[in-house]
Amino acid sequence: MQGGRCFGDGDRLYERYHDDEWGRPVTDDRGILERLCLEAFQSGLSWLIVLRKRQTIRRAFAGFDPRRVAAFTDRDVDRLLEDPGIIRNRAKVEAAVANARATLALERDGASLAELVWSAVDEPRPVPSSLDEIPPATEASTRLARDLRRRGFRFLGPTTVYATLQAAGVVNDHLRGCPVRDAVAAEQTAARRRLIGA
Repeated sequence: MQGGRCFGDGDRLYERYHDDEWGRPVTDDRGILERLCLEAFQSGLSWLIVLRKRQTIRRAFAGFDPRRVAAFTDRDVDRLLEDPGIIRNRAKVEAAVANARATLALERDGASLAELVWSAVDEPRPVPSSLDEIPPATEASTRLARDLRRRGFRFLGPTTVYATLQAAGVVNDHLRGCPVRDAVAAEQTAARRRLIGA
């Protein structure tokens, strides 16, 4: 693929993330939980740090399988904090466990984390032409962050939630002229129709 990406040009890992993942729809609870936790791990850090550690983080957190992560004990948390391959921040590690448990609680209530996240919709806005035109948070991400916290999710706010919406394809913030924007838009429309009938 030629340049002209929204971000990532010049770094192969970042380019692949931009082309193949960012904004591509994620519609399962495990995948949404992973994006939510990774965005929390990224808080205060460069996203490239998370990308470079992602495979190790996935292994450490059992592929973000909600049932397996929800079963983690205090001993598991202490073990993870000794792992140099992950981002060793106790609050973030404990939040990942809490978020897995909250995901299962949603399921027990007959709900789905994916459906909850995909229901976060803002009023349409113009296609951004530069990264400066993309907001750090929106009304929908603010409402969703409040709802998720009420349901027991931790270490998230409107900005972390909005980054999750971007990463999971709920919103398409690829810039005007980006070589993957149109493909992402088509995938997003199909996923929204399939998941929530919109």
